[in-house]
Amino acid sequence: MRPSNDLKNLRRFSVAPMMDCTDRFARYLLRLISRRAVLYTEMVPAAAIAHGKAARFLPFDRAEHPVAVQFGGSDPDELAACARWAERYGYDEVNLNVGCPSDRVQSGRFGACLMAEPAHVAHCVAAMREATSLPVTVKTRIGIDDQDTDADLTAFIAEVAAAGCETFIVHARKAWLQGLSPRENREVPPLNYPRVHRLKGEFPSLEIIINGGLRTLDESLEQLQHVDGVMLGREAYHNPWVLAEVDQRIYGDAPGSRTRLDVLEDYLPFVSKELSRGTALPALTRHLLGLFQGVPGSRRFRRHISENAHRRGAGIEVIEDAAACLSRDQAA
Repeated sequence: MRPSNDLKNLRRFSVAPMMDCTDRFARYLLRLISRRAVLYTEMVPAAAIAHGKAARFLPFDRAEHPVAVQFGGSDPDELAACARWAERYGYDEVNLNVGCPSDRVQSGRFGACLMAEPAHVAHCVAAMREATSLPVTVKTRIGIDDQDTDADLTAFIAEVAAAGCETFIVHARKAWLQGLSPRENREVPPLNYPRVHRLKGEFPSLEIIINGGLRTLDESLEQLQHVDGVMLGREAYHNPWVLAEVDQRIYGDAPGSRTRLDVLEDYLPFVSKELSRGTALPALTRHLLGLFQGVPGSRRFRRHISENAHRRGAGIEVIEDAAACLSRDQAA
């Protein structure tokens, strides 16, 4: 079932869409740590859905709610079809990627390069909103190349908002479309949080969520003094236990008592089910490597999984044996 809570309130904290990271196995694990955080899929190519691959890219476990699907594309008809498929599969939100700067994405005329075409982005958003009752949101940068002023960002947001988009997730770095790799574009352009804060001041009725460079809940809480929500990316994936206090500190829930070992134990039945369906063990275990970051024995835990999960016939015992490297007190 979908969450009954208002999604806007839930988007106070979310985990970013990350290619090769936030697949359905990772999202299931993250949901075991936080009940509240909104989880995003990897970017799904709209063209793939248009070519009949919805069954490959869109299935997810109902336990993942609240969960949003992100599409990458620039054809309004394809994106409208994607929005319909998202609703059919039961997602809670449809997000359009206007932030990825990779060469492959640019060659398909989508991602960050679309910031240069706000009217076209508005057309895409309008088509998606017409096709679904789900919220349609946009994830973008603060600028691209020399289109890098407050006025440029304001003009982009204003035009897309006029098409009905009420929620913008803003990565607080510009993107260089040439000369930097996607990884460098996440690290080299300087962060400009004040520009995102000013954007919220200019559009108080819009939901503005900030992304980029955030690593702790203390930093997240500070940002929530200026914007409506925060989105963590790489830190949430490589150190998933950062989500352990999200429900309490961001949403005001009562403190929890679950440990990392509790989460691991709850993940095991899911692993068993997926293995019975033919899923390869490494696809499930690779998301566990950061769960015990900073805990004594974590290096042996990671090494055991890395050295054994790929072996022929390997099963759930690989995870159980890896957990034996950790004491229950140490993993609390």
